Formats: sequence, structure tokens, C-alpha cells
Amino acid sequence: MLDSVALKVSVTRVGMRLIPAVALAFAVAGFIFATSAQAQFGEPPTTQVHDSSALHPPAGAKVAIVEFEDLECPDCSRANPLLIEATAKYGIPWIRHDFPLPMHNWSFQAAVNARFFDTKSLKMGNDYRDYIFANQISIETQGQLRDWTQKFAQAHGVAMPFAIDPMGKLTAEVKADYALGQKIGIEHTPTIWIVTNGNHAPPFVEVIDRTKLYQLIDQALAETRR
Repeated sequence: MLDSVALKVSVTRVGMRLIPAVALAFAVAGFIFATSAQAQFGEPPTTQVHDSSALHPPAGAKVAIVEFEDLECPDCSRANPLLIEATAKYGIPWIRHDFPLPMHNWSFQAAVNARFFDTKSLKMGNDYRDYIFANQISIETQGQLRDWTQKFAQAHGVAMPFAIDPMGKLTAEVKADYALGQKIGIEHTPTIWIVTNGNHAPPFVEVIDRTKLYQLIDQALAETRR
């Protein structure tokens, strides 16, 4: 989850008793600490991809969006409307992977729920994901997640079973996505790439600044036409 944390380092100097050499040492140490803190807590650097085998468009597509998301992640919720708009505008595939973070108390179950609705139709599963993001601010507990999930199911004419994953198949699918993300090298959510299969285009480019999403898609489409 990408929440910026502002860190300030200050050195207090008491009168003239702090000699210049010590003051300089503190200043240098403060600069190093602040720099490392910015790298750790500021805007995320580009993901160090260890295995790119999954970063490609589906068959028949030249450009696609690949995202690893956590349904409880506030920044994923903020990114979601933009990705909906982009895929509608450009008509390109959007491949969504689960990467539920361990510190979130209901994100894993939400991912399993989404897989349940996927069994009805992929569109319904993605509609559920969008619905959860849209109502995320009102969901704090597993009980509230069940309530919102039941509302979604009723609105779509789906009867929720007593156990939605009795054999553990959906749970295994979510865990497989998480393992795939770890294999790639993902460290935060959302992690978003524009992926291509064109000879003249980079195979994948991570979207770090989402204000440039359309620009990156335009560039990828242009390069795959060459």
C-alpha cells in the first residue's frame, strides 16, 4: 500500500558547545538518513523484476495492462477508476492479479470471494472487485465484508453458498497469484505495468506516475505499430 510518510531529520544545537566537526557529522548523518528514508517511504522506485515471464499481453493482444492488487489497499482503490477508464478508452485487456498484503485483515477473503464470482463470469468477478474498491471505506471487518458481498450477490441474482470454497480451489488460486507476484519481485500494491509484444516496444513498462498512464499506453500502441 502506497501511503507517503514524511520524515524530517533535525539537529539541535545547544549554544556554541557543539563544535563544528561534530555538527558537520550530525548534518551528514541527517542527510544520509533523510535520503534513505525518502527511498524507503517516499515514491516507490521501479520494481526490480526478477522474472518477467508473466509480463506479456494475452494471446491476440499487442498491448495490455497487468496489475497486482489488494482489495483492501487504499491506493489500489484510488487507482481503480483510472484503470477502468483507460481500458474502456483504449479497448485493451486488463489482467488483474491478487496480491493481498498480510497486514490487511479481510483482503485475502475478498480475493477468494472475487474468484467465486469469477466462476459465474469473469465480468461478474471484476464487477465485484470494482464494487469492493468503491465501497472499501465502509469495510473494516470480515463481518462487514460479508454484508457487502451479500448485497452484491443479491443485486446480481446469485445465491451465496454456506461455504464458497469448500475444496480450497479458490484459495489456492489466490495463493498462486501471490506467489507469482513474489516471483516477479513485487513489493507494493498496486503494481501496474503496460505490457507489449511488439518488436520495437519495451516488453513491459511500470506505471509509477499514474498521471502518465495514457501517455504510456499511447506510446506502447505507437511502438507496436512500427
